[in-house]
Amino acid sequence: MDDVLISPRREKNEPMLPPTGLLLPNPSEQATIPGLVKEYGLKRQFFFNSQLFYNDQFFLAGPAVGAPMAAICLEKLIALGARRIVVYGWCGALSPKLRIGELFLPEFGLSEEGTSSHYPTKHTTDPLLRHRLQALLEKAQYSPKTGGVWTTDALYRETRRKVHEYPEQGVFAVDMEYTALEAVARYRQVLLGSVFLVSDELFGDTWEAGYRRKSFRSFSRQVLSLLVSSVHKGTL
Repeated sequence: MDDVLISPRREKNEPMLPPTGLLLPNPSEQATIPGLVKEYGLKRQFFFNSQLFYNDQFFLAGPAVGAPMAAICLEKLIALGARRIVVYGWCGALSPKLRIGELFLPEFGLSEEGTSSHYPTKHTTDPLLRHRLQALLEKAQYSPKTGGVWTTDALYRETRRKVHEYPEQGVFAVDMEYTALEAVARYRQVLLGSVFLVSDELFGDTWEAGYRRKSFRSFSRQVLSLLVSSVHKGTL
């Protein structure tokens, strides 16, 4: 048994969450939250320096940038009753196989963050929820790509060498939370699936950022709306 000093737990005045919900690591998605709160009648709960909203059907939590914060938030969500968590965020493309504005479903992760090593588990996505997410996106006429994700703490240390080498291992995207979240989910034995929207490209001669485009932001809201509607209806 682990000899840990602090364990996540539900405090006296904290709610019991419904089992299914979304974790949104990216702060940019927070602009969409007020509309969703109004549409679905969500209540608000104190949640560290993040936000947590819920009703009887689902919850929304975020932002949670970086592996440590994302893991802390997920641990607390699980302590409050979360059992099926959909992570929706953005990622960078390491290969021309991925382009700005495309959707990506990770199958495994390459960890270069400092959190997941504290959880003795592999960085592979549970196929059950991933398959459900893929079916949902394909039914909505999207064509998500799949592959591995490189998770790093050092946003400004993504070197050209790694961008060239990692796609040879089937790693086509980069983010800052994935492997840590997968480690926590597997350790706590809950389902977790991730959907990424490709926000930028690192494989060209220069870095190409697409997240500033209005069309990109509009599409991101569209995808989030689809995921929220699905967890509200209980189809995931």
